[in-house]
Amino acid sequence: MIRNKYLKYLGAGLLTMSLFSACIDGYESEPVEQFDIDYLFSRSDSAGVQARKFLNEIYANNLYNGHNRVGGDYLDAATDDATSISNEEPDVLKLYMGQFTASNRVTSDMYWGEFYNGIRKTNILINHIDVVPFNLKYTTATGKVNPLNVSMKAEARFLRAHFYFELVKRYGGVPLLGDEVYDLNDNMELPRNTFEECIKYIVDELDAIQDDLRGLPMPDAGEFAHTPTKEACMAMKSRVLLYAASPLFNESPLEPGNELVGYANYDPSRWNLAAQAAKDFIDQFGPNGKGNINFTADVCDVFLSFYDQATNPELIFFRQDGKNKNIETNNGPLGFTGNALGNGRTTPSQNLVDAFPMLDGKMPGESSKYVYNINDPYANRDPRLNKTILHNGSSWLGRTLDMTQGGLNNPSGASSNQTGYYMCKFMGKYDSNGRTDYDDQQIHFWAMFRYAEILLNYAEALNESEAAPSDEVYNAIIALRQRAGIEAGDDGLYGLDSNMTQDQMREVIQNERRIELAFEEHRYWDIRRWKIAEDVLNQPLRGMSISSNSGRVTYNEVDVLLPKFEARRYLYPIPYSEVIKNRNMIQNPNW
Repeated sequence: MIRNKYLKYLGAGLLTMSLFSACIDGYESEPVEQFDIDYLFSRSDSAGVQARKFLNEIYANNLYNGHNRVGGDYLDAATDDATSISNEEPDVLKLYMGQFTASNRVTSDMYWGEFYNGIRKTNILINHIDVVPFNLKYTTATGKVNPLNVSMKAEARFLRAHFYFELVKRYGGVPLLGDEVYDLNDNMELPRNTFEECIKYIVDELDAIQDDLRGLPMPDAGEFAHTPTKEACMAMKSRVLLYAASPLFNESPLEPGNELVGYANYDPSRWNLAAQAAKDFIDQFGPNGKGNINFTADVCDVFLSFYDQATNPELIFFRQDGKNKNIETNNGPLGFTGNALGNGRTTPSQNLVDAFPMLDGKMPGESSKYVYNINDPYANRDPRLNKTILHNGSSWLGRTLDMTQGGLNNPSGASSNQTGYYMCKFMGKYDSNGRTDYDDQQIHFWAMFRYAEILLNYAEALNESEAAPSDEVYNAIIALRQRAGIEAGDDGLYGLDSNMTQDQMREVIQNERRIELAFEEHRYWDIRRWKIAEDVLNQPLRGMSISSNSGRVTYNEVDVLLPKFEARRYLYPIPYSEVIKNRNMIQNPNW
């Protein structure tokens, strides 16, 4: 029997609930007193008012917003794709350089208690929601009409699966609590479950709840646009199985035979499972299926419009933010003032810029149609470059950016831009339309799943499960490049070579993920699950130094950071505090 007194362990988040409002203005806060279970889940509350607030609080406080979330920076600034302009040893630099231990942690990403706090709250709701006599109904993705508590329980299980996956990709196998809610006096010396048990649990949960969730398009989006749907459930399954099949956990775990950090034995059929999960999504919800998921015409609009699926059919699941100019103010270029002020926090690397192909889909230096010119390095490039990164000569807020050393948008000083670039992804379209300052009514949100990722998941998993790339692998990459604006070419392959080997296609897919999903928190985890971080993160992070002399602009690539990656950092260390208080808690290898 779960006792009411455990409520005191919910923490400060319950003392002041931040309610997840579905209106496009984002979150609203409403102070409430500390509740007991009978009040939260009242047998006389047919509208489930407090129970719904409790679930909304989980969305608001435990489902993170990736924008500048890691100590003020994007997680991608802890990879070879970017760095932070901050000169105060930001958290992303500590992650990038490996400046952490089991006891000296980077708390803005090395979450442990935060995710278990979310799991605990979802378990409370799962255990108690059925006592609420809902007179409110909703329609599932399969057309069934259910009382609202069925949806709320399924949503809570979705969130719980998400929290577990976030733990697993950071730590490997972790303790699974089931539906249990532990009291302060209970025995908490739980052992870690194996990696395989954790993946099976997450996938089984997602399979079990998908038909109890709503479907897209959301008929009642004004209230429920932020909630997970069947589409979101299947998208998460695709990602989970892709990670599980990847080398870090399947082919070559950190410690062979250690089932806490990966599977006991390599099984190539796990790639088949990942490919099938992505194909199931595409077949059911893609443009050739019965669903409404497709590419948004302009990739910029994926991150600027969630309310109308006709405008943004690519978005599958998001964490709401609201109407503001926070992203622009945090990351916009230096050199502007007033309502156009930007702090330039995220500075993309030359490494990332070099990953964008030319307009014909060939890499710089490999194209016969578009010759790469170091003195005009941004001409005739993949259009996604200009939609992701601001560079010297970019148009922004009615100006042409001057990124020369000491120039207007790259002033000298302690917080100068070392790479010569700024990020513009996720921002409003301030490169055109005559806008001269930032609009605090711009819609922002964190896109957690979108259709482009599903196609990339499918292409990767299918390529790994076949001896040579099939037409389906080619078609997935071609679809992405076509939307991006890459030229088809006479052969209609959008820059891809015919008869590519599996290794060649793997390189293309990995690069396509890098540029298409830049700054969406994929690169950090991708280079780990692919087990290439020891190659990628032992190379210099580079920038572009630009100088002007008598009107002649000169571009020179420079090294900005020299990292060193240790193999043990493929997984985070279990918090030291957890290991010393739990005799059954086994630390990750070499920590």
